[in-house]
Amino acid sequence: MKKYMVLCAGLCAAVAFTSCKSSKETAYRKMYEKAQLQDQNGAEQNQGNEEIAVVAPVVEKPATETVVVDNADNVPVRQENLSVVSGNGLRNFSVVVGSFSVRANAEGLQSTLKSRGYDAQVAYNSSNQMYRVVASTFDVKTDAVRSRNELRAQYPDAWLLFNNN
Repeated sequence: MKKYMVLCAGLCAAVAFTSCKSSKETAYRKMYEKAQLQDQNGAEQNQGNEEIAVVAPVVEKPATETVVVDNADNVPVRQENLSVVSGNGLRNFSVVVGSFSVRANAEGLQSTLKSRGYDAQVAYNSSNQMYRVVASTFDVKTDAVRSRNELRAQYPDAWLLFNNN
């Protein structure tokens, strides 16, 4: 008999809790409906007024490096103003294999390249304060491209530089 009374009491409690909505749920529903009403009223008021979009102006910055592409072979070439720090001087087209902010690191790569038979040079770009390590330098672009392609086996980020000095 006790079992039946406990079972009935539990069943009644379960029915009582599931049939009543919680006060939180009704409060959330009221807030949701209020917010919807405010959105509708705001939309009706703004129908007559057109909004003007504010666009920030485009700020142009001067380019410190330009990429020059020769249409004959479509090989990209950078143009920078460099001053030779260590070496014999740069010709029109040079193959750059390293860029460093510390001069000692650039000179270390230069000595490695010289020990491998290259006429390596270090040049300084004062606009971005970088030391460029040049492995080889040429008067003709096709020779520089050929040298760059050979050096990319050892230095995959090698690139061409046009010296306009």
